[in-house]
Amino acid sequence: MSDSATHDVTADGGAGAARGPLAVIGAGVMGTGITTLALGRGVDVILVDVSEDILAKARTTATGQLRLARMMGKLPREGATGELVTTTRVEDVAPAAWVVEAVTELAPLKAKVLAEVSAVVAPGTLLISNTSAVPIDEQADAVARPEDLAGIHFMNPPYLIHTAELIRGPRTGAAALESARALLETLGQTGVVVGDGPGFVINRILQRMINEAARIVAEGVADPASVDAAFEGCLGHTTGPLATADLIGLDNVVDSLRVLHERTGDAGYEPCALLLEKVTAGDFGRKTGRGFFEYGGSTS
Repeated sequence: MSDSATHDVTADGGAGAARGPLAVIGAGVMGTGITTLALGRGVDVILVDVSEDILAKARTTATGQLRLARMMGKLPREGATGELVTTTRVEDVAPAAWVVEAVTELAPLKAKVLAEVSAVVAPGTLLISNTSAVPIDEQADAVARPEDLAGIHFMNPPYLIHTAELIRGPRTGAAALESARALLETLGQTGVVVGDGPGFVINRILQRMINEAARIVAEGVADPASVDAAFEGCLGHTTGPLATADLIGLDNVVDSLRVLHERTGDAGYEPCALLLEKVTAGDFGRKTGRGFFEYGGSTS
């Protein structure tokens, strides 16, 4: 754990924006990506995970991502870089102005993390779930002050994609919503405000599309490259559904589909056998080097 003191950081966007570091709980793909985004916008970050090894890897990854995003012009090349403090103690997020939960898409784990965080931060501190499918109001049952909880569904990778879903749950307070808007402005993100419900907008549509695309491959109707080529060429999608799934992580896709299936009862969200087979084999997509595609270009 780092003993570095956090610093008072003024949010660069929006009058009246909160002051203080951003805490990110979870140093996986999304947590690290959000950390990169914040550091590149001059915001200090307290990054929390259960393992020093995971945190060390996240620090290295964030450094590389920050360099890439600046080379691509997706983050400012000039100006201050935020300071990154890593820790394995949830208690160390107490000074944060905002807290983003970015752990695995398992509702009980998210509830546990949010409950722990809400017990240590000051009342009025914005709590954000970076969930891709679990309803915000369901998570609000776990926190001490439900009015302080909102959802922000950042896209992956957030340092390259600058639009996010901003989810207002039924118990989300007006102050929390404004704080979330200020955070997104600080991070150079456009927030699209949507209502609560399983999968919100993006994943209610996207995860079903990925599931159906995987079924098409399993049935032999088309191979992964042909499925994606049809979406890119015929519909103008920048990335097809199966390459998108590989980017998200097929393990995360399956977790999100299970959340949607359990909460809607819609059989279209039940993860198809091919997705389950790939996850069982450890072929999660880009992060493992193989998913629907091999990351050299061949389809799997």
